[in-house]
Amino acid sequence: MTPLRQRMIEDMRLRNLSPHTIEAYVLAVKQFANHFQRSPQQLGGADARQYLLHLVQEQHASWSRYNIARCGLQFLYQITLGRDERFEKLPCARVPKRLPTVLCSEELRRLFDVAARDVKHKALLMTLYGSGLRVSEVAALRPGDIDSARMLVHVRLGKGAKDRMTKLSPRLLEALREYWRAARPGRWLFPQAGNPDRAMNTSSIERMVQRMAKRAGITKAVTPHTLRHSYATHLLDAGTDLRTIQVLLGHRNLKTTAIYLHVSHAKIAAAASPLDLLYVQAQPPIAPTS
Repeated sequence: MTPLRQRMIEDMRLRNLSPHTIEAYVLAVKQFANHFQRSPQQLGGADARQYLLHLVQEQHASWSRYNIARCGLQFLYQITLGRDERFEKLPCARVPKRLPTVLCSEELRRLFDVAARDVKHKALLMTLYGSGLRVSEVAALRPGDIDSARMLVHVRLGKGAKDRMTKLSPRLLEALREYWRAARPGRWLFPQAGNPDRAMNTSSIERMVQRMAKRAGITKAVTPHTLRHSYATHLLDAGTDLRTIQVLLGHRNLKTTAIYLHVSHAKIAAAASPLDLLYVQAQPPIAPTS
């Protein structure tokens, strides 16, 4: 590791950036340096602009990747190197807002039935859906975070370094107890198969979810976050208010939670069309009978 990279990592840790953000920024700066085959200390704002244009025009990179690269380079030059490279002239891209993928009840049952061959996989999938956790939050769970007395799951240092509590359903508790009796996990609720002292990494969980979805015959693109989206949407369908869903999901802004209004079949079906209401209002009153 170069001294510059080490210093940048230390600067990010001092600002309590998440491990995922640190990893993404470091990779972005590494790819920037590799593109020019020079140290970032020998490059500047004009080179950053040229590189970002290369990402968009030549590599056809996603707007999410563009924004990560821009933020990573901005942090390097303005914080770690203390240089004003006029990054305000490099715009943040507006990422297209797409509706989340949601599984229906029948697809979820098929998914859990396929995973039932392995009690660990079944418990993990049910935890993702049954508590609406992010994949990193599930990976970080410890056995003591399952509070069966109060029927709660304690999420420690979730996104934004915030703790929160979410509901523990009786059926999820049953699956977790079945898994506990079979595996007796120690430090981590879902440890690595070959190293019980380490938690499963998120990429392993993502591959497992995709594998189970394929075996279940689900044609949608399914990720761990799909189960979180499904949890939130089904809560809304069941009549749970947005504010409660926001708290359960750990969203900072209610606007983030409000996207589920666009995929809730119950909410859409319950909305009366103004066209229908127009003609209902236009109907003549019924004359009283003698």
